[in-house]
Amino acid sequence: MRPTELFETTLAREYASLSARLREAADYVAENPVEIATRSLRSVASRSGLPPATFSRLARALGFGCYEELRELSRAAVGRSLSSFSHKVEQLQAEERRNTLPPLLLRQSEACIENIVNMSQSLDRDKLEQAVDRLHKARNVVLVGALGSAGVVEYMAYMANFFSTKWRIAAQKGASMGSVLADFGPGDVLLVITKPPFARCSIRAAQMAARQGAFVIVLTDTRACDALEHADIGFVVPSESPQFFSSFAATLVLTETIIGMVVARGGARARRRIAQVEEHNRQLEEI
Repeated sequence: MRPTELFETTLAREYASLSARLREAADYVAENPVEIATRSLRSVASRSGLPPATFSRLARALGFGCYEELRELSRAAVGRSLSSFSHKVEQLQAEERRNTLPPLLLRQSEACIENIVNMSQSLDRDKLEQAVDRLHKARNVVLVGALGSAGVVEYMAYMANFFSTKWRIAAQKGASMGSVLADFGPGDVLLVITKPPFARCSIRAAQMAARQGAFVIVLTDTRACDALEHADIGFVVPSESPQFFSSFAATLVLTETIIGMVVARGGARARRRIAQVEEHNRQLEEI
């Protein structure tokens, strides 16, 4: 396992090869990162109801030398998640003053590349195909993204509107999210992009859509995201960054890939629609 790789990334790649018992332990580790980081192995085993040896075997199965290495990764992850933006800014400014690290451009670029590589290697391709198939066949597709994720869903909707009239953003100006989801049900797809700090409305939208029978897809960067509980398919995308905010680079690659795969399934109808949109844009002098 690469030292910079996230536990979630490693787990996603190796999960299918784990035994049922090791999967149970892996799920517990993923769902309780603070406990793993702060409690002893004996305490974790007692609380989980699994033998300590199961967690040691899990660590080796995921490529760690021992359980302590897995625990150290959880400690680092918890430390990153609990650090406020302002604290991360302090760290960043201190690093810049010391001038002992490579330039931020290089570190940020390397982090983004690493995130993209980890995502592309660990992503479940079958789940991706299933998600794209659902989006392609959907009666309606609603995109949800707030706070830092808002711009990503706007970009995704912009691309989608070239080839389809079925995609829209929830809670656009002039419409409430409640009105958009009021008629949602089987045959519809809700795609949520959310990262810490999570927007409560995004979590509730996933819950509401799932309750109404819609197919829910969630893109996030941590298995602790509550929206995953309501998702039919969830993707945990790495977002490590040396600056104060998490990186959306790998998430953008995934969203662009999803749009490209949906277009590829669209055939002649998608081509005609895109050509028509392009012609209208020229006539309107938008381009």
